[in-house]
Amino acid sequence: MYGIKYLGKHSYSDLGITMAPGREIGIPNKKKILVNVPFSNEEYDFSEIYGSQTYEPRILKYPFNIQDATKERMITKKTKILNWLMNSHGKQPLYDDAYPGYYFLAEVEGSTSFSENWADGVLTCTFKAYPFMIAELPEGNDIWDSFNFELDVAQIVDFEVSGDIEVTLINAGVPDVIPEITCSSQMTIIKDGISYTIVPGTTKDEDFMLRSGENAIKIIGNGAISFKFFKELI
Repeated sequence: MYGIKYLGKHSYSDLGITMAPGREIGIPNKKKILVNVPFSNEEYDFSEIYGSQTYEPRILKYPFNIQDATKERMITKKTKILNWLMNSHGKQPLYDDAYPGYYFLAEVEGSTSFSENWADGVLTCTFKAYPFMIAELPEGNDIWDSFNFELDVAQIVDFEVSGDIEVTLINAGVPDVIPEITCSSQMTIIKDGISYTIVPGTTKDEDFMLRSGENAIKIIGNGAISFKFFKELI
């Protein structure tokens, strides 16, 4: 039975709750910054002036069937489900069985409603989520059984450097991502004409981002280096 996993519990496997018709996986809107030219029909789009296109949060709606032998027991079950879903303390990973291999970062916000008959009803919970669904496995993984020929890219993300090498990292997602970089010794990475010094160990440089698509980089140093990042799709 399709359901969701949230805060360590699955709606059907752990709680025995089935989905009612009407599930909605919203599509995030682009945030557009448009300036109209006076006395003209033209307008300028500054939405990507500081990098990539940004998006508004996406809305997820899940209707759950709530039923039991008596009205009192049904209300108790509804209360149990509400307290499970609303006790998140911020956005948390939400796994939807219909989207295997990905998760949403979501929190119950906004319109949540309950329509009831005598001993059954439908509880509809509305989540506000990060605009993109995030892959569970990092790029460069070699798990063939889960490889999706339509969405995934086979690539190498671990390198041995002796002097300098030129490599290409592919961000198969939509937004820019900041990779986690692990190296055995200090190295220099050159990307788009900008040099970044990477110290030994594991680091994340907020200034070093992988744009959507191919990213050509040059690595200078000696030792092992790896890049860990996750695909994010609409």
